[in-house]
Amino acid sequence: MLGKYRIERRLADGPRAVVFKAYDTIHGVRVALKIAQPAMMSEEFLDEFRREARLSVRMEHPNVLAIQNAAFIDDLFVIAMPLGEETLADRMTRRMSTRLALDFTEQALEAVAHAHERNILHCDLKPENFILFEDNRLRLSDFGFSKIMVRPGQKGSGSGTVGYLAPEQALGRPMYQSDVFSLGLVIYQLFSGSLPEWPYKWPPQGHARIRSKLRPKVLAWLRKSLSYKPQDRFRNAVTMLKAYDEIPIKQASRG
Repeated sequence: MLGKYRIERRLADGPRAVVFKAYDTIHGVRVALKIAQPAMMSEEFLDEFRREARLSVRMEHPNVLAIQNAAFIDDLFVIAMPLGEETLADRMTRRMSTRLALDFTEQALEAVAHAHERNILHCDLKPENFILFEDNRLRLSDFGFSKIMVRPGQKGSGSGTVGYLAPEQALGRPMYQSDVFSLGLVIYQLFSGSLPEWPYKWPPQGHARIRSKLRPKVLAWLRKSLSYKPQDRFRNAVTMLKAYDEIPIKQASRG
């Protein structure tokens, strides 16, 4: 037991936190518990967890994972969230129709655009941070690295996940276009099964497969998202979503 929660099993391990499946004995529902690693309980580290809880309150959206509770329990910092079925990374290991992948693309865009509308940079977009719920509802989670965008070009850390970091973010210059780039990588991987790698020259690995699924207008949209220079990408996820929505649905896929 941890407070009112009965721990059932470990779901994921990370350097910053461990996630467990647990049962809320008061509300009678199962939840996901994110617990900060005891060895990492510095004030700076705890600030990231507090930031995640506070930013969640600012983003009520069907495609953003809400935080149900954040508190110290038995000297551990615990965040309780709705329990999903699996991550997008898990789902990507199995066969997926192009129609479903397009649906996930739309939902992911909606989530990140909602954050950008509130001046929030996620800074760690990757398949593991999109959680799937019943009826293929996709929700964006883990705002621990997120930042409030005060001014263009503000300095920040190079925090994030290697492989999904935009070049300028790795150098400590996160911006809206950095999230656009990371989201572009996730979407490219969603359709091609391959993650583009440095130096991000077009066409990346897996291009033949993605070209067989998507129409030229969608490929051009995706290529713009993955431009090496931030100024060549969409300004933010809001404009990225708008451009995507302007592509005729019949032009979206070949299947």
